[in-house]
Amino acid sequence: MKRTRLAALALATAAAALAPVLGQPATAAETPYVQDPAGGEKSMKSMWTKDELHKVEGQFRFYPGVQYKTVTRPGPAAAPDYERQVADPKTLAWLPSYEFAWSVSDSTVVKKAVTVKEGSHPIVVRAVLRTAKGAEVAQVRKELTGKPATGREKVAGAERIACDTGEYAVEWSVTRSGYGTLTGTLRWNSSCEQYRTAFASNHGQQR
Repeated sequence: MKRTRLAALALATAAAALAPVLGQPATAAETPYVQDPAGGEKSMKSMWTKDELHKVEGQFRFYPGVQYKTVTRPGPAAAPDYERQVADPKTLAWLPSYEFAWSVSDSTVVKKAVTVKEGSHPIVVRAVLRTAKGAEVAQVRKELTGKPATGREKVAGAERIACDTGEYAVEWSVTRSGYGTLTGTLRWNSSCEQYRTAFASNHGQQR
């Protein structure tokens, strides 16, 4: 009987990189992301309150999250009973997730010069995915209570985005109530061409 299953695939730049993981669930470490601001783990946007006593820093990562279905197909002519799972390019779609990082600092003794990061904080994170024309197609919002001064939270999205539907803008914000709101925007291209190329190459290797 024909069997299908959903699987997640890490983005890759070549078919050789994709071949070993086709049909296997990707982990967060394997899934690439787009970050705002660009840079490493410690790259943050920041703002001070008007009295220069409190600072909020924020970072955002957008994980496109490709999904597809695999189907069972017979093996090569020499071994037709050797069934294998192969990806079905027609079922490619995106299921994005959103990751937020924050850091809250308080001045002590001298404004801005000496700061501490302590206590628990209410943090609100939000992201909106928009088409090139500005139409909203997905949104996540989460209120985090009792969070440490420095933290990171990943929020799963629920909306599937069709492949090759153009450029999107991801608007994000991190808010610490009473301190301020950091915002940013990044761009994302929904093309799935690299996956189709990788799938075709991988199928050729398995025949």
